[in-house]
Amino acid sequence: MKKHLPFYLIASLSLAASLLVQVYDPPIIRDHLEAKTYDLRLHLRQLFRPPPVSPRIVIVTIDDRSIAELGRWPWSRQLQARLIDRIAAGKPKAIGIDLLYSEPENPQSDAALAGALKRAGNVVQGTAFRVPAAAGGSDSGTADAAPTPPDALWDAAFAEVKSVPGIAWKRWAVAADQVSLPVGEIPRTATLGHVVSIPDLDGVLRWDLLYLRFGDDCYPSFALQLARIAAGIPANQAVLYGGSGIKLGERFLKTDLSGRVLINYRGPEASFPVISAADLISGRQAPETVKDRIVLVGTSALATFDQKVTPLSANCTGVEKNATVVQNLLENDFLAKSPGVVELAMILVSGLALMLALPRLKAQPGVALGVLFTAGYFLFAQYLLIERNTWINLVAPVGNLAVIVTAAGVSRLFFEERQARQIRAMFSSYVTERLVDEMIRNPGLARLGGERREITVLFSDVKGFTSYAERHSPEEVVAILNEYLGEMTEIVLRWEGILDKFIGDAIVAFWGAPHRQEDHAERAVRCALEMQARLEELGHRWREAGRVPLEAGIGINTGEAIVGNIGAEGKKMDYTVIGDQVNLGARVESLTRRYGEPILVTEYTVAELRRAVSDGAFKGVAFQGLERVAVKGKEQPVALYAVHPLDDQRGEPVIVELRGDAVVRLDEK
Repeated sequence: MKKHLPFYLIASLSLAASLLVQVYDPPIIRDHLEAKTYDLRLHLRQLFRPPPVSPRIVIVTIDDRSIAELGRWPWSRQLQARLIDRIAAGKPKAIGIDLLYSEPENPQSDAALAGALKRAGNVVQGTAFRVPAAAGGSDSGTADAAPTPPDALWDAAFAEVKSVPGIAWKRWAVAADQVSLPVGEIPRTATLGHVVSIPDLDGVLRWDLLYLRFGDDCYPSFALQLARIAAGIPANQAVLYGGSGIKLGERFLKTDLSGRVLINYRGPEASFPVISAADLISGRQAPETVKDRIVLVGTSALATFDQKVTPLSANCTGVEKNATVVQNLLENDFLAKSPGVVELAMILVSGLALMLALPRLKAQPGVALGVLFTAGYFLFAQYLLIERNTWINLVAPVGNLAVIVTAAGVSRLFFEERQARQIRAMFSSYVTERLVDEMIRNPGLARLGGERREITVLFSDVKGFTSYAERHSPEEVVAILNEYLGEMTEIVLRWEGILDKFIGDAIVAFWGAPHRQEDHAERAVRCALEMQARLEELGHRWREAGRVPLEAGIGINTGEAIVGNIGAEGKKMDYTVIGDQVNLGARVESLTRRYGEPILVTEYTVAELRRAVSDGAFKGVAFQGLERVAVKGKEQPVALYAVHPLDDQRGEPVIVELRGDAVVRLDEK
């Protein structure tokens, strides 16, 4: 627990910060980072399952070709009246004029346009309101005319507005401070609807405003009025529930506190069927094309400057945006912003799960788990968007996962580096560099706590070294001892043993821990044979140099021992072995003098080697049974074997068993 404390601290702070971000929804996150992830998900939805475009809706557009044929924009209102008459002749369900007529042209033209609207009888006319920037709007697309007398707007306002208990909706509703009504008789010949669009802070239009306040009244949007007329719903059956939604006939359209809905865009620009205005006016397109359809009239020519930035397009026309909202209204399939409960639950569950799991995993599985959680949440968010029309936040939940996984990775990195330093410091003097690297890669091989393990231990001691030291100068003693220990150490390490310690001239080594070695007994015996062979070579060299050669006895035993860090914690710790079997190995080494044998092993070591011997794998060695002895501190006697190399190193191994069951009690001698 203590070693993971920094990770738990960072992860807890990340979890708390993510929860706060989710609860308070700061604008810098909501309107920038989160909004961009939402746009990305809409693009992905468009790739795999784009929402269908209603064939009931068609756009009649004043496009570049229309302007090239019929003259630059704005056209005369008499020409526009001809266009409306042609559309009306096709008997559409409703006609929406997404054009502003805030300034008079001339009495005849204005009257002609009003007459065309009246003859059609099912027309919604866009109306410009100005929303102050402080209320979230701008002056773009609106005029600076003085407020129009309220009676010109009475028919356009909601006939019934209800307050919902607990919602101070008037505080949240978007309020306009000016309106520019269409000129002349147009307000009396068409249904008016506001065309205010308020993009997010990044300039992208994601929401539509279904109503706004002006004075004491509330006014529906252009798209809402058009959808109402197309559905055949009288104006008095459109009831506003402030800050909650709008009841349109039998259906209830939910809004946020400000009266906004999240637009469910069908695609980029030109997703809806389009008819060029020039084709209708010229007769190339028959009016019957629009029969029983909802027709929106607007501009798409570049010179008309009616382009909007949407999540799916940087060049969507205003009329296409309104067509999208009309379809959303008729099918009641707006997207919905999650209230945040799902995100809070995901942050808590995934965060706590990772906090519990990651400290128990290595770096790569930990990162894989974090990626799995992140991918799973992203897929879940995408599923909700596609199948449930729901937008849930990504930034706070995924950010929390990223911080926790990163914290775990950094914590693991520091921990593993520290562990590697500990292993290197502890074992670099005992084993080969290759084994140290292996233990660093697999720390489980070097459990630093105590554990029981079957090992083979080797004790080696120079015979008569005390008297040798008394007869020679300290410099000579140290020189020959260092040479001897250096040579023997190289052999132990070559056979991948653990060099436990030097006790004066004695060497203690063992095999089978910390990394498991199935052939630990064979390695120990082979090492002992090579040590004796090398000592004989050194003896020849020392004699030639006029120095007295050394002789050593080696005792080997196999059995279960306790291995681990032993010592004074914080002062001096050694990775070593302790236990009865270790003590027995030391006693066996002392018996080499009694039997005059350079290498003695116990029956436990021979038993471990029998399979290798019977398989012919342990060639070139003979084991000679000596006696069964009872040593001090051991209740059961143990059989001793002398080990000799065969002249033929490839010769079949030999085990000469003991004869008889006599026991020599050495503790009585």
